[in-house]
Amino acid sequence: MSQAHEHPPHLQHHFETPAQQFDAGKLGIWLFLATEILLFGGLFVAYSIYRANHPEIFIYAHQYLDKVLGGTNTVILLSSSLTMAWAVRAAQLGQRRLLVLLLSLTILGGFGFMGIKYVEYKAKWEHGLLPGSHFKPHEEEAAEAKAPPAPAPAPPVAGVELPGKNGPLLVEKSRIAPSAAGPGGTVHVQEPEAAAAERVHLGKRPSNVQVFFSIYFLMTGLHGIHVLVGIGLISWILIRSIRGEFGPEYFTPVDFVGLYWHLVDVIWIFLFPLLYLIGSR
Repeated sequence: MSQAHEHPPHLQHHFETPAQQFDAGKLGIWLFLATEILLFGGLFVAYSIYRANHPEIFIYAHQYLDKVLGGTNTVILLSSSLTMAWAVRAAQLGQRRLLVLLLSLTILGGFGFMGIKYVEYKAKWEHGLLPGSHFKPHEEEAAEAKAPPAPAPAPPVAGVELPGKNGPLLVEKSRIAPSAAGPGGTVHVQEPEAAAAERVHLGKRPSNVQVFFSIYFLMTGLHGIHVLVGIGLISWILIRSIRGEFGPEYFTPVDFVGLYWHLVDVIWIFLFPLLYLIGSR
């Protein structure tokens, strides 16, 4: 009975000491973060393959992304990562008010990031820069509407006259069109990146640009979901911090949520240059 009274309230029954519980939790959060890295690693591999095979698409389409908004979001996430790391230290030192303030600032940074992302997504939606079959740039629709109608095709020739013994003979012409130039081969010749950049410089839109926006929305959307989850987790430990549940003896949730938030930050550090700055000179 005396041992039960000495048992810390935050120590689970299947652990013998708080240190053992902390080490087990630390191993668990690192394993979870490893799965997250594998998840985004697969997406980065897909990005690399498409980028290597179709550089002209990525060089052309990245111009539609707002570098200022992307850079602002980068600064916001880096700042929130700093306040989160500071919050962990405040929890270790038992600085309750500072912990609450830093967690609040981190949450504010998360909402700021998602607000800017909403502005970017809204602009893409309004301009028709959507993935897959929904890709239809509105400025191209306007150009098509202003373009003069195409001339009507010439009527088909029913036959040709050939000289005959008793006069010209009308010979019906085959309705099968003559064959075009022979195929250039089945091997796709990849366009050099310099030539692709030059074509983009001339304002020519390559085909299959929607591939870029499919990757853009997939990677940034999945990252945005992680940001929302992080906001929820930080809000949870903020409420517990207000109740005074964390201090030098117990700060495990703050430390683990901080690790998750740092991973979200690191992933964006890779996404920003790959999507926004690619092809910039």
